[in-house]
Amino acid sequence: MFDQEEIDQIREQRERWADDTLEPTLESHGERQDRFATISNHEVDRLYTPEDIADLEYDEDLGFPGEPPYTRGPYPTMYRGRTWTMRQFAGFGTAEETNERFHYLIDQGQTGLSTAFDMPSLMGIDSDHPMSEGEVGKEGVAVDTLRDMEILFDGIDISEVSTSFTINPSAAVIYAMYIALADQQDVPREEIRGTLQNDMLKEFIAQKEWVVPPKPSLDIVTDTIEFAVDETPKFHPVSISGYHIREAGSTAAQEAAFTLADGFAYVEDCLDRGLEVDEFAPLLSFFFNSHNSIFEEVAKFRASRRIYARVMDEWYDAERDESKRLKFHTQTAGQSLTAQQPLNNITRVTIQALAGVLGGTQSLHTNSFDEALALPSEKAVRVALRTQQIIAEESGAADIVDPMGGSYAIEKLTHEMEAEIMGYIEDIKEMGDGSIRDGVLDGIDQGYFQREIQESSYEYQKRVERGEEVVVGVNEYTIEEDTSPEILKIDETTRDRQLGRLEDVKEERDDEAVDATLEALSEAIETDENVMPYIVDAVKAYATMGEIMQVFEDHHGAYQEELSPV
Repeated sequence: MFDQEEIDQIREQRERWADDTLEPTLESHGERQDRFATISNHEVDRLYTPEDIADLEYDEDLGFPGEPPYTRGPYPTMYRGRTWTMRQFAGFGTAEETNERFHYLIDQGQTGLSTAFDMPSLMGIDSDHPMSEGEVGKEGVAVDTLRDMEILFDGIDISEVSTSFTINPSAAVIYAMYIALADQQDVPREEIRGTLQNDMLKEFIAQKEWVVPPKPSLDIVTDTIEFAVDETPKFHPVSISGYHIREAGSTAAQEAAFTLADGFAYVEDCLDRGLEVDEFAPLLSFFFNSHNSIFEEVAKFRASRRIYARVMDEWYDAERDESKRLKFHTQTAGQSLTAQQPLNNITRVTIQALAGVLGGTQSLHTNSFDEALALPSEKAVRVALRTQQIIAEESGAADIVDPMGGSYAIEKLTHEMEAEIMGYIEDIKEMGDGSIRDGVLDGIDQGYFQREIQESSYEYQKRVERGEEVVVGVNEYTIEEDTSPEILKIDETTRDRQLGRLEDVKEERDDEAVDATLEALSEAIETDENVMPYIVDAVKAYATMGEIMQVFEDHHGAYQEELSPV
């Protein structure tokens, strides 16, 4: 980008500036602090110049939007063609209540649905299970059978919307229910659009929701990918998720590295299954966190796209452009939200959302300002959605493709981020003797990922407690009397109503048909067949979530984490 003579001139000019302009200012005024760093504790320089990116090769490292290595964006026109999909997480109480919220969000201009499930549904147990006591409908919607899914999407044409499902151990069951719903609505399976989170590797690393051990869990994920290739080619069967890794306390680089490693593990498992890379790779999607350090986040997104394109090309011989495009959803950082002065969260979310947009996300969820206190209220959800709409329509951020590209600081940070991410990925590959899949599985068993995240989280918390990290309203700029927004209250009759519906379904269904489908599923597991067709049959017979997941637990056992000593 600059020849050596120009770089030498800039270096001389910078030295002159440091002596003549900077030093007198430092001597008389100084700076606010001795060290400046990102949320991840990555130290940033005072000033960046062309000297910092002297080794940048435009064609190889940047290119153009829509072309490898996709650093500048996966598509040529980006948001000038259409804005990112605006998804607001919605789910609480019963299917009726969440259906009402879905309709509200669609009326307010939301362009995609994103479904939150309660803890029993997430863990693959029914609402009438003893362990569900006190949790039914509390942090998301309760879904026990296909009947709940029918009510959840009542009055919504699923051929017209893209729907995301944030669920993991029992994701295959929810996927089967959505397919069954499409069949009911006479929507061709190949036309349904959406995303299933379904990232079990991340669960063992960070979020800790599981039923069966890592290897059989991986097999089920691969089953859903294989099934989607043939049956639902517009539906993403897995969203490889760094979001929860970051929420657990990782740095930005660890988030990206562990997420990409998980993605490559799924690629390798699909290849071992006999699938062609260009057959399934276009269906893979990713999910990242967006935190407060705006330039670090932009660099993380850009570096991740570059790494993914190169690895898919050079390691896995992908040929189709769609196989090398890193497409991802972004959610603003839940762990950054504060219960103190919650209205301040609107500003945090705006900064984080802008980072996602400047980094080139394909869809975006903005957290509501009251989520540190409860499930989001209708007012808070509207503000969060309006935040996205203002960025899209008023800020101008959506009008220029990769507006941060070419910034000396951003390009330098992108280069540094790429190197740190690849360092982790190479270490994981080495743990698996050349296989990233084996490295990820071994890393889970050995507690490698958990320790890395724990150490980063601990170091951050110590910096907050020492006052090195300022959290406005928490350790600085505190007030005596705090604001108290109206928060969402879950109807105490939710559990009774949900149990009543579940009991009705069990009374009305054909128990012999249920037993037959569950037996067929059991036989499929024993013979290593793809389990998805059998799960679809089971949900159509109104087998419950818990009954289906119990079949897997009967075969593989319930997983308990046992970390190796350091």
